[in-house]
Amino acid sequence: MSVIQQGTAPLRKAKKATVKTCLDNPFVLEWKTIDGEDMHFILQTLEERIKHTGLKKIETPRVKKRSLTKKQMERKCNAGTSELPKEENAEGHRQKMGWTDTSIRRQLAIGVNEVTKALEKDELLLLLVCKSAKPAMITSHLIQLSASRATPAGQVPRLSETIAPLLGLTSILALGFKKQSDKFTEAIAAIIPKIPALEVPWFQYRTEESVDFAHEGSSENEEPEQLAEVLGDEFVSLKRKRMESNLSNVILQPMKIKKLVPNPNKIKKPPRKKKKAFQHN
Repeated sequence: MSVIQQGTAPLRKAKKATVKTCLDNPFVLEWKTIDGEDMHFILQTLEERIKHTGLKKIETPRVKKRSLTKKQMERKCNAGTSELPKEENAEGHRQKMGWTDTSIRRQLAIGVNEVTKALEKDELLLLLVCKSAKPAMITSHLIQLSASRATPAGQVPRLSETIAPLLGLTSILALGFKKQSDKFTEAIAAIIPKIPALEVPWFQYRTEESVDFAHEGSSENEEPEQLAEVLGDEFVSLKRKRMESNLSNVILQPMKIKKLVPNPNKIKKPPRKKKKAFQHN
């Protein structure tokens, strides 16, 4: 038998440490707090408006189907004719499931995903976020997204507790009102002045102009159709003017690099020499 001498055994190669580069945001973006009186006013206004529209999602609780025995199957086959009216009633009941009014439902963006898509398309006039969303990063991206679209947005405590049962949902983390929402025009005009403006360092302009604009457009003598036009077409033109006038005032923050770490896995190989083709005489 061959005996391995001490110190001659092969050593395991040490794993190379992988280096990953990532960029972090030096700014901390947070939702501004809303006063207690403003919070109660916003929730009460939404509650009254939703009850007035009657919008609600109707769902039936899911029931697990049990496997039938042979005797139960025989009884069901024998009494098949008597159960036909029940099945017809069940089908008619299933057709009533869903939203009570789809036209009103299209005027809202419910949920974080739906609100994010609507903001990307610049379709919202107002955005409300629930404070109970955990972790906070679920709704934190909506701050800079709504600021880039100049859309008034705020975090309202107890939004999900108050509004979700009215709409027949378990929870609502984000609720957006679209520009063509004629059923919620008065509510939007009343809520916007109660929401503090967002502060994003790389956006010098704020949503204060939209708040003042809502003050001017929400007069008592105006009809809902006029308010819809004010918060619709003229609100879009206001955004365009702001973008054209304030682009020169935007100040870009310099990015500071602390240390450059080369990737050890990337080894520069010398360029390959191209072989010359043989020339035949």
